[in-house]
Amino acid sequence: MRSIVVLLAMLLAAPAALAAELRDLRLWESPDSTRVVFDLTVDAQHKVFTLANPDRIVIDIAGLDSTALQRINRVAGKGLVRRVRSGIQDGGIRVVLDVAEPVDPKSFVLTPNDEYGYRLVLDLPGRARPAPAPEQPVIVAAPAAVPTPVMAIPPTPAAPVLRLQDKPVVIAIDAGHGGEDPGARGKSGLEEKEVALAIARKLAKAINAEPGMKAVLTRDGDYYLKLRDRVNIARKHQADLFVSVHANAFHSRDMHGTAVYVLSDKGATNEHARWLARKENEADLVGGVEIHGKDKELAAVLIDLSQNATMEASFDVGQRILRSMGRVNKLQKSDVQQAGFMVLKAPDIPSVLVETAFITNDREEALLADEEYRDTLARSILDGIKGYFVSYRPQQQVVETDPQQISLK
Repeated sequence: MRSIVVLLAMLLAAPAALAAELRDLRLWESPDSTRVVFDLTVDAQHKVFTLANPDRIVIDIAGLDSTALQRINRVAGKGLVRRVRSGIQDGGIRVVLDVAEPVDPKSFVLTPNDEYGYRLVLDLPGRARPAPAPEQPVIVAAPAAVPTPVMAIPPTPAAPVLRLQDKPVVIAIDAGHGGEDPGARGKSGLEEKEVALAIARKLAKAINAEPGMKAVLTRDGDYYLKLRDRVNIARKHQADLFVSVHANAFHSRDMHGTAVYVLSDKGATNEHARWLARKENEADLVGGVEIHGKDKELAAVLIDLSQNATMEASFDVGQRILRSMGRVNKLQKSDVQQAGFMVLKAPDIPSVLVETAFITNDREEALLADEEYRDTLARSILDGIKGYFVSYRPQQQVVETDPQQISLK
């Protein structure tokens, strides 16, 4: 019995004795923040603090040896981080980030998943600002003569005239995943985040070329964006439609075809839809959002979408997109599917999620890597969108003044 207890104690103590190894150091820049990610083999103890004059962030990581220095010092600055340097610290490594301005870093550790081991993540809020331009000399001009004002009789206010007119159609295009969250990965190494952004950009360009239509990209670079923030961007721009672009994945490489999803408020349509929704929604963990103990925060995201008008509109545009895409790729399902995607939970914006093709299928992965096929997919999505807005053109109320009612008396 004593030997079993000793063996258990040794097993429990073993992880603490393992030395930490730095596998990679990555910097990601987004419009509103910079993310620093240390890819580690174990959950190493760390300490983060800031220093001023000059502004810098110090990260002490216990257990790292000097072999990490060369890798760290090769990393170039990005975003708020002007320079990365490191040195040996008692019992580990000290990393110093020279930053462009005072910043309050938020650090957290992500546990291993299918793609990475332990990750120490620092989020640095703020925009990178360019160096200030040199001051220009101020030229003082002589004051000009001020003319004597001519008193005029103001016209009688005209009665307002209200009418409706077509408003420009605003479409929010959401490229799934990004940054530290690559999404699914194909056999050749093609990543979903790359495919989604490439197709989203092509779709946005095609939309902007259409009269009376405007595209808004939720992300236009390789950085992570929380699911809730993607919806907020669409609402900020008063979008008439939200289209989230993804590449599908499944553990079976035989699975293939295009699919379109809308929100289900009563559960997913089938087992694959449930599996897929779970995988997509868990991506917010990569953004540092901890699920446990955050019921109130999640409650704000999980909005009730029982409004019939929004759901019916989502089904309508989803079916049109699905039919259009069926002309360029086989369909996984001939009907619009339903699943509990957080990114579709805007109560006031019709929303669809397009799974363009299976990146885990060898044939479709090759298609997703092809620029011309990406163009074809983007164009087929646009055709479905245009068909919807031909029938349901959004309108806005315009207040005008009738010039015949203006009096100069």
